[in-house]
Amino acid sequence: MNVRIILVGTTHSGNIGAAARAMKNMGLHDLMLVRPRAFPHEDATARASGSEDILQAAQVVDSLQEALKDCTYVAGASARSRTIGWPSMAPRECAARLLKESRHGTVAAVFGPEKSGLTNDDLDLCNTLLTIPTTPGFSSLNLAMAVQVLSYELRITDCGELENDYSPESPLATGEELEHFYGHLESVLTRSGFLDPGKPRHLMRRVRRLIIRAQPDQSEINILRGILSSLDPEKQQAGGNKS
Repeated sequence: MNVRIILVGTTHSGNIGAAARAMKNMGLHDLMLVRPRAFPHEDATARASGSEDILQAAQVVDSLQEALKDCTYVAGASARSRTIGWPSMAPRECAARLLKESRHGTVAAVFGPEKSGLTNDDLDLCNTLLTIPTTPGFSSLNLAMAVQVLSYELRITDCGELENDYSPESPLATGEELEHFYGHLESVLTRSGFLDPGKPRHLMRRVRRLIIRAQPDQSEINILRGILSSLDPEKQQAGGNKS
């Protein structure tokens, strides 16, 4: 992912290390620091916990302008309401936009100092605000946690928008196969006394919705029909008569 994480004026060195750890967990590697209070620092190294390589490669610069000089799209994190409106995005939307723009060059997510956040002058350099929804009246989110939230959304989006990688073992059941299953189910439920034959629509409609959501494959439908056959009162009665 061609996404740079920029921390501006970080006052607690441990947060730099924790942010680096959050980045590495999610496949990010480009960290840039603007005027950190203390870096390198033992607290940063301790909190990095396995992501010291990101700290070692991190660039330290004197201004946000310098950090952004090669960036084509920038999102600035802010929890404060502003007198002048900026375009604003939630983390998932922002992650998708950052990845889209990263096809054309380096993009960046900028996080301000722990207490004050980014200034309006900083935001003048950004294309959009990144706002992480929190409980009303309590928007105090730790810097490294904020980096973790966006890093996670970037990772999920990059992996395919929460795409389910499950592949059925056999082709999905066809409409005809599903209709045979519904007919089989209805007849068994009727014979068992569970389904009122005079009012089958409500229950069967709910069953149809359940099966449609499950998207069973042909093997799974065959298993379900086998279960129905084994539980069919008519078949059980015939078996009892033979004995």
